Amino acid sequence: MNQVAFEITVIFLLLIANGVFAMAEIAVVSAKKARLRRLADQGQSNAQVALELAESPNRFLSTVQVGITLVGIFAGAFGGATLAAKLAQPIGQITFLAGYADKIAFGMVVAVITYFSLVLGELVPKRFGLSNPEGISMAVAKPMNWLSRVAGPLVSFLSISTEGLLRLLGFKPEKEVTVSEEEVRVLMQEGVRAGAFNKVESHIIHSALELDQLPVREIMTPRPKVIWLNQDDPHDQIWHKIVISNHSHFPVYRENRDNVVGIVSVKAIYANLAAKVGVDLKDLTTPPLIVPETQTVLQLVETFKQSGKHFAMVTDEFGNIVGLVTLNDVMEAIVGRFPSQGERAKPEAKKRDDGSWLIDAMIDLEAVEKALPGFKFGGGAYTEYQTLAGFVVKTLGRVPREGETFEAEGYIFEVLDMDRHRVDKVLVMPTKTMPPQKIPAK
Repeated sequence: MNQVAFEITVIFLLLIANGVFAMAEIAVVSAKKARLRRLADQGQSNAQVALELAESPNRFLSTVQVGITLVGIFAGAFGGATLAAKLAQPIGQITFLAGYADKIAFGMVVAVITYFSLVLGELVPKRFGLSNPEGISMAVAKPMNWLSRVAGPLVSFLSISTEGLLRLLGFKPEKEVTVSEEEVRVLMQEGVRAGAFNKVESHIIHSALELDQLPVREIMTPRPKVIWLNQDDPHDQIWHKIVISNHSHFPVYRENRDNVVGIVSVKAIYANLAAKVGVDLKDLTTPPLIVPETQTVLQLVETFKQSGKHFAMVTDEFGNIVGLVTLNDVMEAIVGRFPSQGERAKPEAKKRDDGSWLIDAMIDLEAVEKALPGFKFGGGAYTEYQTLAGFVVKTLGRVPREGETFEAEGYIFEVLDMDRHRVDKVLVMPTKTMPPQKIPAK
């Protein structure tokens, strides 16, 4: 083999080596760790080695950099001097170029080597690495891991030298952060645009990431909107509040609402009634969980997990009760509001062909007045109850039965359907369409 062929072969092999290093670097850095971990769990040893390189890339990247640097040095040593000398001969035969033949030949050789270095040594290998990062990282994992071990002493020496120089310059090496919260947000946005995630999944992830910044006071039910039970109220008044509220738990207080004695469960009340045991709120309440309004929702979740409770009273800095928060409020902070069991997202009042109205009993009073021409609730209605169900229970003075009717303000109200002890649907007819059937309150 003559000298020219030898130099061409050496330069070509160096370019291939540079390309392998570049391809391995981009593949390992770009590989998805979750996919490598799944393949490693399936027993693929190459995936396990690639995962180790991806999770601790410092030594691997230093090895790659050392390899690329050595390739560059050797390429410089075999810089095509013989090729340039051979090329200068025909150039020197051109009269006006004879004095510059060596320089022109050297420049042409450098340009050609640079072109192939960029194409074969960088661009094409990196495109290969990006096209299948997991597969290529697995293919090169074991050779690169072996090379990292061989070059370990040199890499360690270079790392120590680098850190020492940085410290002399006043820079302190920071702890490596593999994935930041902002990167997760960006990845989710890109995933939605690419169709890998839908908007609901993205919303849930974004909301969950905000729990450590969201204070409890932002998700709690404010004190004025909490439905309270007074331990000393008559049983029929307590039962009335329970029936019209559609809640499963209630805070119980004595004397004033800052003196909360506990939380009572409707299930516990039903159990006592079923066993024909007298209902006494003070015997059925459980001690309340107290949390400050400045606590984050993420801390609240931990509090709920440790206490085993799903309800908590919220206090301000002075110890005053300012609201109530539940595990359901936490869920709604993540996924958005959803109806509770038995609740309709939007109670409706539908007018039928015969002129009557079929109305969801949980509809608010204002909507009832808009649906029924000329109908108005009494002045104190809005302070005593908020729904049509509350109006029915208040008017009859007890929990109604299906089929019961009464007249009010020119309309006949018939209890069409009951959901256990809760009024579900009410049929309303103008008194002109049918004679009233008054049922006295009992």
